[in-house]
Amino acid sequence: MTLRLRQLLLSLSVVLMLAACGKEEAAAPVEEAPAPLVAPTDGDDNAWRAYLVAVVQANLGGINNSPFMYYLPAQGAEGWEDAYARQAAAVGETVERTVLPGNMLAFGSPDSAKMADLVIEAFAKAGPNSLPEVRVLFIGKVEDRERVAAAVTPSGAEFVFHEAK
Repeated sequence: MTLRLRQLLLSLSVVLMLAACGKEEAAAPVEEAPAPLVAPTDGDDNAWRAYLVAVVQANLGGINNSPFMYYLPAQGAEGWEDAYARQAAAVGETVERTVLPGNMLAFGSPDSAKMADLVIEAFAKAGPNSLPEVRVLFIGKVEDRERVAAAVTPSGAEFVFHEAK
């Protein structure tokens, strides 16, 4: 084989290899961005519970244990007063006995103001710095954010807010 023919074959091999690499890159699947989390607007309990789970999953980073999720139906729903009383008691007991580091408490409701009231009431029972390395996720309206954060912060928990919109 002549030198010129060898060079031609080598050049052709390189071109074919580069072309093949380009095709593999082009054929690689494109990852779709996750759909934005949109709060249900109709107060449907099942839709809200699914939304709460999706928001919790999106905010788990670094949490190793199953989160404590608290849901309160919209005010005016059948049995709402009982549901509020049960949730308030459960959250109050959980916060009072403290939560181990590495856990998350997540709160969500179609009625952001009432859920905020519940969280504030419960965290009044928490001792100062009693919840280190615990994440508290509040899913609600912007106007409730600061008052919930003010109630949670003295406990030493990390406060995370997700706007329900």
